[in-house]
Amino acid sequence: MIEGVNTMADMTSMAGGSDPTHSPSEIAAAWQRERPGTPTGSIEIVTPIWRLAKLFSDDRVRVLRAAGIDAATLDLLSVIRRSGPPYALSTRELTRRTLVTAGAISQRVARAEREGLVRRAPGTTGRRTVMVSLTDEGHSLIERSVDAVLGREAMLVSGLSDSERDLLAGLLEKLTADVGRRLTDSR
Repeated sequence: MIEGVNTMADMTSMAGGSDPTHSPSEIAAAWQRERPGTPTGSIEIVTPIWRLAKLFSDDRVRVLRAAGIDAATLDLLSVIRRSGPPYALSTRELTRRTLVTAGAISQRVARAEREGLVRRAPGTTGRRTVMVSLTDEGHSLIERSVDAVLGREAMLVSGLSDSERDLLAGLLEKLTADVGRRLTDSR
């Protein structure tokens, strides 16, 4: 990390990416003017992605707050709900599907269990296996929350036609996979 820079948002800000008064092309041109030869080809892609991520993130926080759920609980309950009947997964499978640590899953499950949203039970495949299932209250909460979040996000992207959404989704998937590979290869 660069001295005094704590987050990726700080780094984006350093490159001028958080300046909503200037378009990404204006930011790139300014860097070329001030530092000829600076690699600015990514600014017109990365800066809008950062801006959109911030807008979507802030809006999702508001929607979740209104629905009475936080992002971590939404993630946990969503993974279980998407698994289909009987809406139960092992803690190991939850860890794999959520891409968080086993400790984080344990904390999420414990909190959701205290809130009456899930229940834990011994698994049938081994003595250390723990199965986590939705309670009726958890099922009801995730149904309401998913409707609120996905309905809101569908409205937010409704300015794009179906073909534009398909094109953008494909390009974002391609970019995400490629960036993931490049970052993995560079480690």
